[in-house]
Amino acid sequence: MTTLSKGANMPVAASAVRAVLGWSAGPGVPDVDASALVLAADGRVRSDGDLVFYNQPRHASGAVRHLGKQPGSDALEADLATLGPGVERVALCASADGGTFGQVPGLHLRLLDAGSGAELARFDMAAGPETAYVCGELYRRAGGWKFRAVGQGYASGLAGLATDFGISVDEPRTTPAQARPPAPAPAAPPPPSHQPLGPAAAQPAAGRGEPSPRLTKGEERLPVDMRKRLSLRKQQVAVSLGKHGLSRLTARVILVLDASGSMSGLYARGTVAGVTERMAAVAAQLDDDGEMQAWTFASNPARLPDLAIGELPEWLRLHVRVGQVNLFGRKKPQKGLAPGQVDMRAVGIQNEEQKVIAEVRDHVRANPAPDPTLVLFFSDGGVYRNDEIERELCAAVEEPVFWQFIGLGRSQYGVLERFDTMPGRRVDNVGFFAVDDIEKVSDQELYDRLLSEFPSWLQAARQAGILR
Repeated sequence: MTTLSKGANMPVAASAVRAVLGWSAGPGVPDVDASALVLAADGRVRSDGDLVFYNQPRHASGAVRHLGKQPGSDALEADLATLGPGVERVALCASADGGTFGQVPGLHLRLLDAGSGAELARFDMAAGPETAYVCGELYRRAGGWKFRAVGQGYASGLAGLATDFGISVDEPRTTPAQARPPAPAPAAPPPPSHQPLGPAAAQPAAGRGEPSPRLTKGEERLPVDMRKRLSLRKQQVAVSLGKHGLSRLTARVILVLDASGSMSGLYARGTVAGVTERMAAVAAQLDDDGEMQAWTFASNPARLPDLAIGELPEWLRLHVRVGQVNLFGRKKPQKGLAPGQVDMRAVGIQNEEQKVIAEVRDHVRANPAPDPTLVLFFSDGGVYRNDEIERELCAAVEEPVFWQFIGLGRSQYGVLERFDTMPGRRVDNVGFFAVDDIEKVSDQELYDRLLSEFPSWLQAARQAGILR
């Protein structure tokens, strides 16, 4: 059995799996229900029949079923072998009735081999004000199936979660927990005032009262295609923030890019430039001046010029660069540098995350801001300075900074994968998730995952007096 941290993933060899949502039931604990969303390649449902829960316990294909509830647990089953080619993901969800998940102790998800009953993985979740959760997801990859521990909460309940995946919900919104019949009589239909979530047709929910993107200084100077992408992405960032009631939030955004030798392929393919353009939309939506401070690092850190939105194409060309080495590890001759460019020979090729973390911390302390700081830290793994990294991030707990780490598909993320469960900190100031291929992750999914833990930290940091 594998214990997964948030964002971790693993291959699934079983042809059918059972997902068992568990918690410690008791007086004052909200009731909890498990549900599943069967999703196409665009990350959305194809019809309202793609939502599976106790009032709609069987998918039309028969491949996903709600098995029923016991005290302190609820279960779903997915026959991966019979899911049609149009299905790319199955989101495993939960909703709380009569309270929030912060009032639900011992919340966890176990993934079992449906045939043998063997436990394949366990994911322990910590939640706050959320009333709905995407606990995990099953997804296709390279001809097989994998499982990812997601842990993304929604303050808007399962109705808000389902709407985000393409279910159109009649007003007033009725969640599966609210739709449960008062007595356990599965054969009897619910009364008219307690209808299941979703009308006869599922339609995209975009445009219904969503927060608006902010206008960004310099945006009008961008090439037309880039300007269109930025506008859409700012809207998607606003939607992700709006799910947590933070549509008016302002924050300083700092970008950190791994430039170690193993990242060379990601730079050469344009992956890092693409990631940077997508992160520029986060800064454009969150930061009042629409600028983003940035660092690159390998053996040593280096501060990059601030990224102003109107200068994005040239900034990507000049500053998204990897260490200057050849296949034998020898430094390449450094050609002439443009103004502001970093000599990448001085940055090197090794993984020394603790150095850039310390430098960013020094910068934040020396340049206090009225708003919280969100650090977006990209790396492809190979983390080995675990003790030094842990010391830096634990010392940073009292600072108004949330550190969101994103793994770009390799492995060996070391201490970063353990911070969600690491004791001894007043607040959880570190988030982490890894993706196999970030270019295949939609913008909305990426922003949802980037911003899933930041709101919980904001609330905890304010309660602890770290933020004003």
